Amino acid sequence: MKRIGVLVSGGGTNLQAILDACDSGIIKSGKVVTVVSNKKDVYALERAKNANVEGVVIEKKAFSSVEAFDEALCEHMKSRSVDLIVMAGFLCIVGDKLIKEFENRIINIHPSLIPSFCGEGYYGLKVHEAALSYGVKVSGATVHYVNGVVDGGKIIKQKAVYINDDDTPETLQKRIMEEAEWKILPEAIEEICKTL
Repeated sequence: MKRIGVLVSGGGTNLQAILDACDSGIIKSGKVVTVVSNKKDVYALERAKNANVEGVVIEKKAFSSVEAFDEALCEHMKSRSVDLIVMAGFLCIVGDKLIKEFENRIINIHPSLIPSFCGEGYYGLKVHEAALSYGVKVSGATVHYVNGVVDGGKIIKQKAVYINDDDTPETLQKRIMEEAEWKILPEAIEEICKTL
């Protein structure tokens, strides 16, 4: 059973999808052992607690440098013998130490079909606002490995979601979560855990 560490910054809907997939047997080769948030008082920590999973806050602002924050994340994951790190709505860019230490063992879910609407500044509703203002007819979600380029790592899985004429950023975000993110993220985790 591979040990999974999840990085979160907010409500934790993708974390919940992972926890549910562990319970239902979609993820059977791994289990979540720690959830780390870069913000206090986020609902993701409540979700971890409800699932009897350790929830920890490591705030970027508590450190004098990005490198020190990165070092703290890295040491935490190593201290929990984590095999795979999943960024599930983690709104911090991780540093070189974590990426090197966990090379090809950090994945991220992004709410578009990379290479569209990705990279620095594209997160949350901003991604869906950009897709709608551009007028694309299809969006979706991508699970990819994390490297030194924001949203630039090798693609693992993608799922397309059609855009409706009456979509708002909020309705599109919800549908992409339900139809794509919550499906392909657990599937990717299981596939990777099986091969680690």
